[in-house]
Order: sequence, then structure tokens, then C-alpha cells
Amino acid sequence: MDTRTPANLLNSGWTPDSWRDCPIRQVPSYPDEAKLASMESRLSRFPPLVFAGEARRLKEALARAAEGKAFVLQGGDCAESFGDFTANVIRDTFRVLLQMAVVLTFGGSVPVVKLGRMAGQFAKPRSSDTETVGGLTLPSYRGDIINGPDFSAEARIPDPARMEFGYFQSAGTLNLLRAFASGGYADLHEVHRWNLDFVERSPLVDRYRDLSARIEETLAFMAACGLTSASAAQIRETDFYTSHEALLLPYEQALTRLDSTSGDFYACSAHFLWIGDRTRQLDGAHVEFLRGVKNPIGMKVGPSSEPDDLLRLIDRLDPENEPGRLTLIARMGVDKVGDKLPALLRAVKREGRNVVWLCDPMHGNTISIGEQKIKTRRFDSIIGELRAFFDAHAAEGTIAGGTHVEMTGQDVTECVGGARGLSETDLGARYETFCDPRLNAEQSLELAFLIAEELKIRRARTYP
Repeated sequence: MDTRTPANLLNSGWTPDSWRDCPIRQVPSYPDEAKLASMESRLSRFPPLVFAGEARRLKEALARAAEGKAFVLQGGDCAESFGDFTANVIRDTFRVLLQMAVVLTFGGSVPVVKLGRMAGQFAKPRSSDTETVGGLTLPSYRGDIINGPDFSAEARIPDPARMEFGYFQSAGTLNLLRAFASGGYADLHEVHRWNLDFVERSPLVDRYRDLSARIEETLAFMAACGLTSASAAQIRETDFYTSHEALLLPYEQALTRLDSTSGDFYACSAHFLWIGDRTRQLDGAHVEFLRGVKNPIGMKVGPSSEPDDLLRLIDRLDPENEPGRLTLIARMGVDKVGDKLPALLRAVKREGRNVVWLCDPMHGNTISIGEQKIKTRRFDSIIGELRAFFDAHAAEGTIAGGTHVEMTGQDVTECVGGARGLSETDLGARYETFCDPRLNAEQSLELAFLIAEELKIRRARTYP
């Protein structure tokens, strides 16, 4: 007997603030409620950061990914920092994502949906409300939009004024991203030249040179057919969307707008929002909020997810089974993905649900090393989870729709391994993250080449 709630009941009673009547987790404790309410009111009068039409275009692109006609690349910082708000940092992350996308486009022979963890990824869930250093216990750092990373009582007080700062920083980032995407910086020929530079510097040059040469041949063929930057906007420009975890609900509600063309509510802080593994309770505030906005949305699916629970959440978040509406982001860990993911794939397939499946090979593979318990991730574990993700989809006859990675365009030393063989002793050279370790630019591109090889092999098996 199916005990899940009918869709017509699930849709009743939603308003932009109905989440306030639900149990909530990962919420900061603001000491001044009046100041918080005043900031929410102020933000509610600001212009939207993104537009409903853009969100609808992204939903259409994600629907194609659900059918295997596109591949999703979602990447960016674990948590954006107010202090890293510079044109160079934004440009470098955007550049690496473009480079990765070109490689993946060729490997998968499908368009790549480019989705940045940018222009709003300021809040982070934490495993504990407090942290203790040297006998002093303070509230945990929850991201720059909530409190500061410095270990002091003053810095760790949640401050609503940070929401306004985050809004304007997001607006500035979006402005620059739109200029890069449409102003010639994203030209395929330029991006490929950047990749050639990477390949020649890589210790795995022989492995990657063949793929790069094939991309170069394809671009030359296109030019011979008259498809050049001057004649085809698709070569000169690209679509680029923003995303972040919808964790700080007062901020998200304040930026929710009623779309005049459709009569629907859209969360206008980003094109795509997701629910984290710690906040996906069926009766919880985060699920309640996101079920009512019409953006394409995502949900992290960790190793504790059970098939029946997942189906109930899908019913609640996507009762109409809209293509492109819901993306499930699996984050199992290399040691668990083979045991946990197949049953979830089977259940979702059996119910005929139109979802996009992404692999987040980062969060389940975080380890702590040394006396100081430095967090890192092993490149081999990241690749291992991605391959197991593809294997599970191949075995179940489902579609591996893309990947979700924490990365940066900077030359940091936060994850060990990769072609350069970063070791644990290298972590101190440029360990800059305030939260989780990120792949650096070179490791990110290496990851893209390895995924492209995997996609080519699987495509050859499907279309021999």
C-alpha cells in the first residue's frame, strides 16, 4: 500500500513564509530579532538578483540533462568569502569552469549546463553549533553572510547586516559573470587555447594531448564550415547560471518575488537552489520553502537516505513530476556509493520520476589528518566515487546527469593527489579555505579530462 501523501494535498497551504511554522535546523541565533526583521524588510524591497525567465531556461536545460541530452557541471567555492571579492578571483573560477566544460562537451558529445556555486554561496551548515579552541567555546562560523571566521566573540555573533553585504556582493559577481559570458571571454577558441596550455604543462601530457588535438580538429572543421566567433553567437558566448544552498531562509524569503508573467513565486537570489543533506527533513522548514518556489531546485542525497524516504521527498518537492524541476545530488563517499546508490536509482526509476542525477564526489570523502586535524580530500577518492557513480547508472539503466564539485581557480593546496602528486606535507603551502578543502585549478581540469575519458568510453559502449 502506498502511504505517500497525494500531490493535491502536498501543494496546499504554501506561502513564502509558511516555512516559519515548521521545525528548522542549521539556523543561526540572532541576538536582535528586531534588527533581523528590519533587514528582511529592507531586502524585500531590493531588485531581484536573477529573473524568472532565466530560471525557466535553466529548467529546460536540466530537463535535457535528465534525458541524457546534456551534462551538468556545477562547481565553485565551498563557501564564498567577502574578503575574496575581486575580479581576478571571480574570473579565474569562471575560466576554469569554462575550460572544464569544453573538455566535457567533447567527451560526452552533448552540451554542458554550466552552473556556478557563485554569487550567493555564503552560508554553510555545521556539524556543531559551537567550537572550542584553547578552552574557549564560541558559536561556529556559519559563513560570511551570518558571522565572521575570526575566532573571537565579536566576530562570531550573527549579524543581519551581513545579508545586505552579501546581496550587493552577489549583485557585483553576477554583473561580472554576465559580462564574461556574453562579452567574448567565453569564446570557444580562447578557452581551448587555455586548455592547450594546461595540457602541455601537465605531467599527464601524453594522456590528454590526443583529446585536445581532437577538440582542435573539431574547431577547425567548424571554422571551415563558416561557424566562427563572428558568425555564430554560440561560439562566442555561453549561458552561465548561479546556484547556492538555500540555508539562510530569512534571506531567501526576502528575495522571493512574484513573477508577473506566470503568477508564480521565484526565489530570486540564484537561478538554482538546493537543500543540504542536513536539512532535508520531510516536515522541515527548508523543504517547505523550496517546494513552493518555481526555480529548478536540488537536494543532496547522502548515505543515510532510504528509498521510501527519498520518494516522499520527491513527491513533496516535485509533485507534478516536471522535467528539469528536481536534481538529486548524490554525496555518498567512495566506500559507500556502490552499496547505497543502486537501490535509490532503482526506486526513482520504478516510480517514473523525472530527475537529474548529479555526483558530488567531494563531501563524502572529507578526512582529517595530523595532530591539527586538517581537513582534506584525496583526489583518488574523488575519482573513485565518480567512477562508481557512473557504474551504478550503467548497471541500473539510468542516466548519470553530471557532477557537482567544490573547486577554485586559485592555485591552492587543499586536496592531496592529482597529477602533481600533492602530499599531506604540501597542505600548508596555500591552505586558504575557511570551510571545506577545494580542488585547485589544475586538479579541476584533470578531473574534467578524466570524466571526459569516462564519458567517451561509455558512449562507445552505447553506440558501438
